[in-house]
Amino acid sequence: MHAITKSDAAATDVFDSVRDYVAALERRGRLLRVAELDQDAYEATALAYRLIDRYGIEFAPAFLVERVKIGGRWIDGPVLANLYGRWPDEALLFGVPDVSDDYQAMYRAVIDALRARLDTAGNWRRIPPVEVSLPEAPCKEVINTGDAVDLERYAWLKNNPADAGRYVNMGAVFISDPAIGSNVGTYRCQVKGPRKMAINPEPGQHGWRILMAMKERGDKVAKVAVAVGPDPMTFCASSTKMANYLEDELEFAGGLRGRPLPVVKCQTCDIRVPAGSEFVIEGEVSLTEFEDEGPYGEMYGYLGPLKPGNFVMHITAITHRRNPWVLNSFTGLTCDMPRAPQMASNFFLYRKLIPGLTGLNSPRGANGVIVLAIDKKFPGEGMTAGQYVAANAGLNKVVIVVDKDLNILDPSQILHALAARWQPSASLLIPQTQMMMPDPSRPKWGLSSKMVIDATRQLPGEGGPKSWAPLNRQLLVDGAPGAFERVDARWEELLKDFRGG
Repeated sequence: MHAITKSDAAATDVFDSVRDYVAALERRGRLLRVAELDQDAYEATALAYRLIDRYGIEFAPAFLVERVKIGGRWIDGPVLANLYGRWPDEALLFGVPDVSDDYQAMYRAVIDALRARLDTAGNWRRIPPVEVSLPEAPCKEVINTGDAVDLERYAWLKNNPADAGRYVNMGAVFISDPAIGSNVGTYRCQVKGPRKMAINPEPGQHGWRILMAMKERGDKVAKVAVAVGPDPMTFCASSTKMANYLEDELEFAGGLRGRPLPVVKCQTCDIRVPAGSEFVIEGEVSLTEFEDEGPYGEMYGYLGPLKPGNFVMHITAITHRRNPWVLNSFTGLTCDMPRAPQMASNFFLYRKLIPGLTGLNSPRGANGVIVLAIDKKFPGEGMTAGQYVAANAGLNKVVIVVDKDLNILDPSQILHALAARWQPSASLLIPQTQMMMPDPSRPKWGLSSKMVIDATRQLPGEGGPKSWAPLNRQLLVDGAPGAFERVDARWEELLKDFRGG
């Protein structure tokens, strides 16, 4: 088991840039470096699939490709992928003192670490950003305006032969209006030319609501900036729903950091962006002219449809670090967004409604499925808990509720609960309700059926058996105290001749 010391962890409590975080990953042996890949032949995409095929989604490393072939020419990167979202890596990100490869322990440690970011009312702490001067901002090391702007010269990838083109797909999109308010969200952006890209905030998302409000007011354009490769906490705030509509995501990023986020003013507008970003792409989004965008391989792992009449951004400036890093999401495949803040947000929110809630997890590769663990005491608690979570208008097509003794990060234990503790009669089908996620099985946009599965042990009052047989493992723990500890102590000796992986 790989671990870092408390002193090492303390030095990385706050990562001011994605480079600092990647350096910490590499120290833990969690980064694969590759000299070059031919993306005209989709080798980077194939590598992403093969790493996950061979290591599994939770153990596949982050990877960095020094240069890629795009459109017949070799372009310097580096391009990075699969950076965020595994619990040991999240523990490193959020300053957990002792980081190990024990996923369940790291899940608990991260939730505890994030609990410290709450105020006395149980809300996320918020610290306003602090503006720095241009010389202090790494994202201003190179400034391109006017004819020097060329988005196509950088190593943005086309992930799949069926995608509409190359995409900037791990950017924090800043939309701001003095009268309406601002939003920072992660929306995919299709490269459409040297000075043009499409932006895809889905209908109902905060960025879409601001743009539509400006359009209805009669505005012709909206000032927009896209920060690619910002510091990890800004990307946390951008890629999750920590902030409500018109709340300032940068204040939430400061709260996660525990100190103000350094920001700098854009070259061609008044928007402030994270000073440590790799790139900042500035421009104007037309509110009168729209273009088709997509298709694009979506988060469920299926090709999404062409989007007619999507927003288009005309680029006025590109600033970046020297030798900037390109971050890419192989959407629906790699781990690209820190999930702990969203998971913790949901946990803290639902715990107010479900006092017995002990854990919450969305399994990898099963978007729309969420598993709850509860400390069940009374009949009906499992179904009540599931209905609270299913009521989320945007998410959660299948809600599975299990007892607190199960490890909700282990799919085999969830399947165990379905096989040995659940009767199909202990489920609730909701024929039609809201769900905003791009589930390819939806018959209509924005609508889905949902199901709550109460896979807790059913009490007699719910029609369950009068008593449940004890688990074999628990019988071993109770009847043979110290057996596990003795085997653990001899682990290296017992496995010394084992040549397996």
